[in-house]
Amino acid sequence: MVEQAVLEFLDALSPDLRQAALFPFASKERRNWHYIPRQRRGVPLKQMTEAQRRSAKALLHATLSARGHTRVEDIMWLENVLAEIEKDDETYGPLNYVFSFFGEPVGSEPWGWRVDGHHLSLNFVHASGETAVTPTFYGAHPATVEHGPRAGLRVLGNEEDFGRQLIRGLAEEQRAKAIIAAKAFDDIITGPGREHSLRQPADLALAAMTEPHRNLVMRIIEEFVGTMRSPAAEVERKRIREAGLERIHFAWAGSLEPRQPHYYRLHGPTLVIEYDNTQNEANHIHSVWHDPARDFGADLLRRHYEHLPHHAGRHTAPAS
Repeated sequence: MVEQAVLEFLDALSPDLRQAALFPFASKERRNWHYIPRQRRGVPLKQMTEAQRRSAKALLHATLSARGHTRVEDIMWLENVLAEIEKDDETYGPLNYVFSFFGEPVGSEPWGWRVDGHHLSLNFVHASGETAVTPTFYGAHPATVEHGPRAGLRVLGNEEDFGRQLIRGLAEEQRAKAIIAAKAFDDIITGPGREHSLRQPADLALAAMTEPHRNLVMRIIEEFVGTMRSPAAEVERKRIREAGLERIHFAWAGSLEPRQPHYYRLHGPTLVIEYDNTQNEANHIHSVWHDPARDFGADLLRRHYEHLPHHAGRHTAPAS
């Protein structure tokens, strides 16, 4: 389904746009993700015709769950609010998101694609019939829309509410263990180029939590994993279960009160989830999800190249 959607999108592009969209799979550009406003390589929505944009949206539909697709559309829509606030519709706008493709989505060789822009980065690698879906970044500014026809919209509201409900609900001794800093961090730690900055889980493990609190952790995880379509989402759920839910740790920094700077993370053998809400009077969320072994398809690519016939030894797995 995804391969077909990619081919239809590429076929819809003019020759010059298709050339701008395509990169070799080994290109360093494949890891060049970010969530700030900046120049990006690839094809932005604003350069596409309406028909081409429909093909781009069809690709998102083929990749994301209904929840995920709604979230992406809402993040893009928030750019209209920012353009009005900042009086800058060149930097901020829902058509500034860029599609890039790496390798060819046909044959047996690995390939991937990305949609990247302000507060959104989705990175996919396909190899040997499997799909890696991280790093995945979602941001929201404003986190709560305060004016206009969509006042009250909270694109990442569940992530905020579940995290606060969890830290507040813990017993005093467990809460003290989970809080790693009185002041929230300025941003996520595992951002672009720092994906592996958090090596060892720390602080309060799920093994020490009651069932209601463990359930809240799983609801936070599902807010990320559940944005992807099956079977990719189910693969991630299975990896998390098989690695041991009890080995996931929860850490918090900052205030426990709404509209005060706060941060939390979940860290286990197969996932790192970070959430940070510190900017703009704690009305500006950054969140990221990593599967450390599968970011940018690292584990998939290693297994793909290990199983190539010996005569294909000219292939080497990219460094993770």
